[in-house]
Amino acid sequence: MITVELARSLVEGGVLWEPTPGDRFTIDQPNVAGEVFWISHLTIDVLTFKGQPLLGFNGTTEWALDSVTLDTALWLPREDQLRELLGDRFAGLHRDGDTWVVEVTGADGRATFRAADTECAYAEALLSLV
Repeated sequence: MITVELARSLVEGGVLWEPTPGDRFTIDQPNVAGEVFWISHLTIDVLTFKGQPLLGFNGTTEWALDSVTLDTALWLPREDQLRELLGDRFAGLHRDGDTWVVEVTGADGRATFRAADTECAYAEALLSLV
């Protein structure tokens, strides 16, 4: 899974999140560090209140939260979402021992990014392009 630090870097790099069912996120606050949530129509819905997108917690989900704003939530994109964000700049993925290697094509030619986790390697590649 992508690290919180990389997810923050994606936000700082301008990667936008439009929440949909199946997305995972954390609440970027110290008192809930490490908790991961998934958007699902059964437990967490995307709502709009006064033009502001909210993540609404239904029923008695975790700590009886009502809702959080998107600026409090930190998207933890999946491998397929990161690959989609790379688009046609994605050149390949392969394993090199215990490391995943993502190759991308950018303005400076082909570059490679290595990490023990595929999502982290994809995120590093995406950060190089934003």
